[in-house]
Amino acid sequence: MIIPVRCFTCGRPLGHLYPIFKRRVLAGERPGEVLDSLGVYRYCCRRTLLSHVEWIDDVLAYERRS
Repeated sequence: MIIPVRCFTCGRPLGHLYPIFKRRVLAGERPGEVLDSLGVYRYCCRRTLLSHVEWIDDVLAYERRS
């Protein structure tokens, strides 16, 4: 859905890194190298950024039932 603001495991703030990570990966850089350059070394934080899937646009397409 929406990128987590913090890592689920250790609590490190990650929300501000995701737009940079996404932009650089889409530009063709290797994800591991991007994470290293951003200073994300813990496996839990790397997992959070690497495995995130943006579904918010798909979810917003449906009407809410009351």
